[in-house]
Amino acid sequence: MPERPRIHVTLVFAASPDHMFLRELELPDDANVGDAIALSGVQKAFPSVQIDDAHVGIFSRKATLDAALRDGDRVEIYRPLKIDPKEARRRRAQNS
Repeated sequence: MPERPRIHVTLVFAASPDHMFLRELELPDDANVGDAIALSGVQKAFPSVQIDDAHVGIFSRKATLDAALRDGDRVEIYRPLKIDPKEARRRRAQNS
């Protein structure tokens, strides 16, 4: 029986401005974002990380956990925003 084709993807999670979780993964060619996250170990390393469709992407584009992956993709897990971007702009404008 021939071996299934494999793809290589990178998974990244910026746990903080100073610490990044990065894993190079080899997956079956029919893998999805959820598969990459499960294999990476990010949930074990960061048990409080929120992983759902609102917090994942592929190459800076929003994705879902069941989105198919292609060879060379970069899966990203996003942290929740600490402040609304509009509010941050207002504060910067007031201080300038």
